[in-house]
Amino acid sequence: MPERQPANIQPKRILVITLRYLGDTLLVTPLISSLRQACPAAVIDVLLPAGNVGMLEGNPDIDRLIPIAGKPSLLSFGKLLYELFRRYDLSISTQAGDRPILCAVLSGKCSMGFVSGGGVKSAWKRLLLDRALEFDGQHSHSVLENLRFCQPLNIAPCYRLTPPRTSCENTAFLQAGKYAVLHVMPQWRYKQWHSEGWIKVAHHLNRMGFQVVLTGSSQTEEREALRDLQRKLPPSTCNLAGSLSLAQLTALIESARLFIGPDTGITHLAAATGIPTIAIFGPTDPKKWAPWPAGYANDNSPFASSGSQRINNVYLLQGVSARGCVPCQLEGCDRHRQSYSACLDNLSSEAVIEAIDQLL
Repeated sequence: MPERQPANIQPKRILVITLRYLGDTLLVTPLISSLRQACPAAVIDVLLPAGNVGMLEGNPDIDRLIPIAGKPSLLSFGKLLYELFRRYDLSISTQAGDRPILCAVLSGKCSMGFVSGGGVKSAWKRLLLDRALEFDGQHSHSVLENLRFCQPLNIAPCYRLTPPRTSCENTAFLQAGKYAVLHVMPQWRYKQWHSEGWIKVAHHLNRMGFQVVLTGSSQTEEREALRDLQRKLPPSTCNLAGSLSLAQLTALIESARLFIGPDTGITHLAAATGIPTIAIFGPTDPKKWAPWPAGYANDNSPFASSGSQRINNVYLLQGVSARGCVPCQLEGCDRHRQSYSACLDNLSSEAVIEAIDQLL
């Protein structure tokens, strides 16, 4: 069956669907900016998890955020589909899952989305979507993957990420340029660097004259872990975990001299602000998921899969493995999210300190 092509439409209402993690929400903002650039008068709404709404706060390209709370029941999901039915001229699913594709198909008069694999599981998606793009999970950065929708729509891509904004900033008590932000805790253990490294890095920054600021989520376990770590850090260390919105966190990071973090959505946010950012990566492939460097505008992934490397404001440090298995793209050495990752355990504090000295 020949693939249907979207017509050269001038949509008045557009829905962008992104139903995955916090970082994915930020990485879809270049596509949203591209749509706004091409359709300045259109209404652009975004369907996303309720927990990710803060990542798009104050985004000038978006008219409305439509949150989905947790994993909705079949009843509540059906109600959502009924409310969205044919409300949009164009709907785009940036994920290949069943639910985002179903939302795209039912909400848009013209629907587009990613499709992965063959067989019956994806056949209905190819049949119902007006344009199905084959998802490339390995060879292209996620930002570039999302921007592939620009080509069939015949619009120019915008490569800039848009971090959240707020008019209420409560970080004025910190002196701009005189502190460094450390985001120690990723969402999952297998992306975590060792505490000994963070302690040595914090004391090195303190000796350089920078106040250390810790950031993190409001989760009880994470806050307790950071309080335990703080006892081993310089006395001037400021712990702001759980006290800032994502937009306030953006303002905090923008005024910092340096940000250091693991493979997490907040490290993507830091890179988008333009400040010097050190990203500590282990099993994850940087070619696909590295923080997008500020000012980078190219159709090739900014980072290679292997090796520590620097592009613009982002210095990516990759974990070390004698077996040559980095990046393995697996959930740690024990293959689950709470696993350790030997490559991150083997990354020395000296390597991170050397990167700090080069950046500063």
